[in-house]
Amino acid sequence: MTSKSELLECSIANFTKFGSKSFTMDELASELGMSKKTIYNYFKNKEDLVSESLEFLIKKIKNQIDLTLLQHSDPIVKVIEIYKIGFDYFKCFKPSFTFGLKKYYPKADEVFEAFRHEIVFGKVYDLLEEAQQKKLINEHVNLKLVCELYFLRIDNVVYKIDNLFDVYSNKELLEHLIIYNLKGISNTNYTNSYFE
Repeated sequence: MTSKSELLECSIANFTKFGSKSFTMDELASELGMSKKTIYNYFKNKEDLVSESLEFLIKKIKNQIDLTLLQHSDPIVKVIEIYKIGFDYFKCFKPSFTFGLKKYYPKADEVFEAFRHEIVFGKVYDLLEEAQQKKLINEHVNLKLVCELYFLRIDNVVYKIDNLFDVYSNKELLEHLIIYNLKGISNTNYTNSYFE
């Protein structure tokens, strides 16, 4: 019998690939070799399934971020590593997935928005503040504005017209969206392996 975690894993893989609205409960049941009724034993409705599967994915991402951050001491490198992990996951997202959350699944959209804000204003902002205190980032830089202009809006840029993950490599996107922006606000005498 399929476990709830296997069901969540399969659900989020298909929702992000095809869009949460487009991928139906019938298709999910067929892929898992179970009835829709069995799925509804775990979830009240599709919105609950979308929300829980998104929470499942977010938990995986957060765990990976936490483990990776333990391996580095430089706060700027830590910010780059956060987005490197994020890009590895988000390259599989179809733009219709995030747009579908906003339009059809407000509960799941709240989960996703809370995650974005937690990463940007919980982790990234704190790391940038640490870097500024260590004089790695210019003291006149408004870190809150940097977070709002660049880091909070990355998915809007990547998915606005075309899925940039389909056009450019993760490495190119990481360089142009994250590394070059961080390099621009860093002190000229600071460097790291990503900046070289």
